[in-house]
Amino acid sequence: MSRRLLVTGGAGFIGANFVHRWLKTRPSERVVVLDKLTYAGNLSSLAPVSTDARYRFVHGDISDHALTAELLSAESIDTIVHFAAESHVDRSIDGPTIFLQTNVLGTHALLESAREYWARLSETARGTFRFHHISTDEVYGSLGFDDPAFNERTPYAPNSPYAASKASSDHLVRAYFRTYGLPVTITNCSNNYGPFQFPEKLIPLMIVNALEGRSLPVYGDGLNRRDWLHVNDHLTGIEAVLDRGRVGESYLIGGGSEVANNDLVRALCERIDARFKSDPALRQRFGDSPAARGDSCTSLITSVPDRLGHDRRYAIDDEKIRSELGYCAVHSIEAGLDETIDWYLANESWWRPLLRHA
Repeated sequence: MSRRLLVTGGAGFIGANFVHRWLKTRPSERVVVLDKLTYAGNLSSLAPVSTDARYRFVHGDISDHALTAELLSAESIDTIVHFAAESHVDRSIDGPTIFLQTNVLGTHALLESAREYWARLSETARGTFRFHHISTDEVYGSLGFDDPAFNERTPYAPNSPYAASKASSDHLVRAYFRTYGLPVTITNCSNNYGPFQFPEKLIPLMIVNALEGRSLPVYGDGLNRRDWLHVNDHLTGIEAVLDRGRVGESYLIGGGSEVANNDLVRALCERIDARFKSDPALRQRFGDSPAARGDSCTSLITSVPDRLGHDRRYAIDDEKIRSELGYCAVHSIEAGLDETIDWYLANESWWRPLLRHA
């Protein structure tokens, strides 16, 4: 069966990577992207697929019920992949209201459009329809260093406005399955990194700042630990759930690469230093970097006051998706960081215009 997808937030980091991969690997399927194009939504991330006849971009808000209802019907959508979200913890601390508006009320509006549309479908079409919701491991709160990793049975205990808004949206999605029978699936992932990530998140921020010779700010003692998931491994998990996941179920997707922030930033610096040593052209392009003078980018590392409510550790037990659906992360953190640094070096024209928003 050739599917027809509505991808919300498809101009964002994970969404854009999903669109590229889906169109490349599913030659008979159609993708309609709906994106509000906030600061983190970037049409240039979708430029490589812009001429594909199977692709359509719509500038709009998931909260616009009339728009989403029209799109679902006009495009005969059978699969919604819901990436659209405000996702930066620091911004949620500074201004939580937009997170509630987008992540909670926006998801509710999209669910209502989906429910009404799904109810009008034939019995056969209702059986193949899916609403897939992408969420985060941050809904589970913070782990101690010796605590077992999160799994699908871990109680929700969000600690930031962002995490609370995503927890709320998860509960809404589940409720629409239990109350109305809407066929849904949910995935909760660990920290993503890779191409097209907006340079406010830790890994691209450190890469860009090291190249520009700017401070590399690390919160507190730098011992906060995260499980790092390459975006392409995340997409592998999402595809497995879309293809084989059980309706009504949640699946955790992890990268198997738990690293302290201090160690991660130093690993990035070492890799950037090595590239400057082997490539004289980089010293011309990025003359403000310490690496251009033969020094180490580690000299830029600066401790800053800790984030409010900063979660100490996240870790994921992804046994369920591995055993049920055959998921397996293939990117080691070492290989993933190398690949990501090379992408940002090769795509300066993509990230440089974004710096005024970071």
